[in-house]
Amino acid sequence: MSSSHEALESARLTYEQHVRTCRQCQADGAACAVAKLHLRAYNNARREYMRSGGQGATRG
Repeated sequence: MSSSHEALESARLTYEQHVRTCRQCQADGAACAVAKLHLRAYNNARREYMRSGGQGATRG
């Protein structure tokens, strides 16, 4: 597995875990500031993965 793919998976898992466990995200039904930062990191990792020749679209 390439490092860009590992970074992508790590960022995705971090974001998903945060949204599942964050009381503020659950109560408001919207992403909190921390979730938005995790989502930004995921989007950056996805962009880098696609630039490095990643195959296919990923979730998100």
